Amino acid sequence: MSIKEKMHGEVAVISLKGNLMGEPHTTELREKVYSLLQEGFKKMVLDLKGVRWINSSGLGALIASLTSVKNKGGDLRLACLTDKVESVLAVTQLVKVFKEYETVDRAVASYKQ
Repeated sequence: MSIKEKMHGEVAVISLKGNLMGEPHTTELREKVYSLLQEGFKKMVLDLKGVRWINSSGLGALIASLTSVKNKGGDLRLACLTDKVESVLAVTQLVKVFKEYETVDRAVASYKQ
């Protein structure tokens, strides 16, 4: 799995590519979120366009990341979910927990409202 970051003003966009299914990928994601929090970023978007599959460990990493950001007074939003990832979020009822957007641009713009 690869993790890339790109800044859109005060919003950090984290792009994931590969499968989010356990170690070491889940730890890499959490560490990326924590390092951005340390740098002062409280608005984040996870671009999941490149994530083919996610399991319970991956979901745990998403929830841990969201919790960490919210505890610092920020928010984390999801963008570009694939059908497989969307279905896992729907089955687990996590669609009620995360704010989802069709594109990264819409997710970034949602912070400006």
